[in-house]
Amino acid sequence: RGRDEPATVRVYTVCDESKYLIVRNVPSLGCGDELGTLFSSYGPLEECKPMDAEDCEEYTDVFFIKFSQLSNARFTKEKLDESVFLGNRLQVSYAPQFESILDTKEKLEVRRNEVLGRIRSSVGSRSERLTQYSPWQGSSSGNLHHHMSPNKREYTKTLHASHIEDVRFSHVSSNKVCSSNTIFRLKTKLSIDGNWAI
Repeated sequence: RGRDEPATVRVYTVCDESKYLIVRNVPSLGCGDELGTLFSSYGPLEECKPMDAEDCEEYTDVFFIKFSQLSNARFTKEKLDESVFLGNRLQVSYAPQFESILDTKEKLEVRRNEVLGRIRSSVGSRSERLTQYSPWQGSSSGNLHHHMSPNKREYTKTLHASHIEDVRFSHVSSNKVCSSNTIFRLKTKLSIDGNWAI
């Protein structure tokens, strides 16, 4: 497209992928073994043969390559398409038209499992983050105390201690004028002022 033309959008589905590849623009130098070695470095091959009946440019050959795994074919196409091989720029494309019904079924099942695995991992990591940083989870007091700074720990201890009833005021006889609420307010005021003398 030209520089001033808007970008085009191409629809892509898993059915466009395949473990069958067609490699064009291979130099006609009898280099099938070298090409097979290059492609097999990205994964095990089941086939690597020239396609004599395929139309091609002069002094070039077309090769048919079949990988054992779709993931290897996908990675190979990404790496070797438009790469230079013996002076020529290779043209690597998927060839789903060579797939059998079982090949297509296997391909769709593999992609389904990949998508489900990604969903589970993303949900698991999200819930793990929520569990790790949530202050309201089970045994939250222990976790909060573990992650607190020393100053916050001391403050928490002091705050907790202020709610613990002093033994001196735990038993009040019936002839005392002060009620339990009055004693609690008195203790609170004394603990705030820091002066325990009445």
